[in-house]
Amino acid sequence: MLVQTPAIHSERAAEPSAPAAAPPRRAAARRNRAALWFLAPACVMTLVYVLYPIAYTIYLSFFNWDGMTAPRFIGLGNYIELLHAPTFYTALKNNLAWLLMFLLAPPMGLAIALYLNQKVRGMRVVKALFFAPFVLSGVVVGLIFSWFYDPSFGLLSLLLGQGIPVLGDARYATFGIIFAALWPQTAYCMILYLTGLTAINNDQVEAARMEGAKGWSMLRYVILPQLRPTTFMAFVVSIIGALRSFDLISVMSSGGPYESSTVLAYYAYDQAIKYYRQGYSAAIAVTLFAIMLVYIVYQLRRMLRTES
Repeated sequence: MLVQTPAIHSERAAEPSAPAAAPPRRAAARRNRAALWFLAPACVMTLVYVLYPIAYTIYLSFFNWDGMTAPRFIGLGNYIELLHAPTFYTALKNNLAWLLMFLLAPPMGLAIALYLNQKVRGMRVVKALFFAPFVLSGVVVGLIFSWFYDPSFGLLSLLLGQGIPVLGDARYATFGIIFAALWPQTAYCMILYLTGLTAINNDQVEAARMEGAKGWSMLRYVILPQLRPTTFMAFVVSIIGALRSFDLISVMSSGGPYESSTVLAYYAYDQAIKYYRQGYSAAIAVTLFAIMLVYIVYQLRRMLRTES
């Protein structure tokens, strides 16, 4: 009897310890609820300001609507008309030109970032000067380059010795606007690369230098592999900026002359605001969104495959 008593007491003492696992579970549930409450505002704003407008634009693209009367369902009529519109192909061609020339922004930004990433007296002032174009709004950049291209008093005409109507000639208007847009875009890529260069592993750089790597070999085999995420971000941002270009075109040429410099974003705005064709404008916006989505999905899959 004396032998069994400690066992009984030990079993009774062990019984209250069973519910002890409940508080950690309650704490985990409380943390999950707190996380959901913190995420709720961002999720609601994403739903209201991103997902709903995208879904409504897709829905509206199947209607003929002037913004005032009742919408009339026409199915794929807007898309069929879009495929037969010459301006659509002009805008698509200009978007391709923007895309190809904007691919120059990341390499130029990298070159400037490598130059500025030096411990030299007065380099902060030089960085501020290169950073200035990114601070300027698109409207200001457009006005500056409009004056620069002016054939009567512009700096370009003084440099060339003759007036060339860059924005008034269908052959040059698109490329003149793209050149103006490359100025702030290169500054943005420069900032991305300057941020990426601060995270470079100096031990790898020193080891490569001891092995005799320098110049192009150092850049190719040591620096650029560590800048791969920054490069991905720079190219994605540049390509999205090229596809959604609008402000400089609106300020510098309004899509002219004769719609020769229009792009898909400005074409959608033109149809919606000037001609009250909301459904047709939505079809243009959906087409542009589909092009951007295909590219972004492709790049994300490529990056994930490379990292894995």
